[in-house]
Amino acid sequence: MDNLVEELSYLLLEREVRIVTAESCTGGMLSSTITARAGSSKVFERGFVTYSNQSKEDLLSVPKNIIDNYGAVSSQCAEFMVLGALDNSKADVAVSITGIAGPAGDVKNKPVGLVYIATGIRGKNPVINECNFSGNRQKIRKSACEKALTLLIKTVISI
Repeated sequence: MDNLVEELSYLLLEREVRIVTAESCTGGMLSSTITARAGSSKVFERGFVTYSNQSKEDLLSVPKNIIDNYGAVSSQCAEFMVLGALDNSKADVAVSITGIAGPAGDVKNKPVGLVYIATGIRGKNPVINECNFSGNRQKIRKSACEKALTLLIKTVISI
């Protein structure tokens, strides 16, 4: 992941933009990975770890009816998480991750490994990606972070 963080950091510095993260199933792993790089304070504005449904509502303004109707693991929730991260920060670019890392937690039509990753640029519509990762809990969480970094790079290149 170090190469992805380096590339992302370079692009963010080059374009003079900062990012915000909103994480659920990765529990801050993405934020930790980005901030492990020296000089990350120039590109990383803040991170939200919103593991519980209530925290998604309180910190990211995800409407309760979105969680009630679609679930916390849904494209709709990922979209509101990324928008809430932008609304509650001074960042220009945001990413949200919500999913089921396992080993338990799967429900009908939502298996372990299902992760939604949304990326957004302030003032533009977010892009939501549905991913299906395999492996144990740690591998799923790491895969989600790697995919999020790749999607962030693509997003920042588009600025």
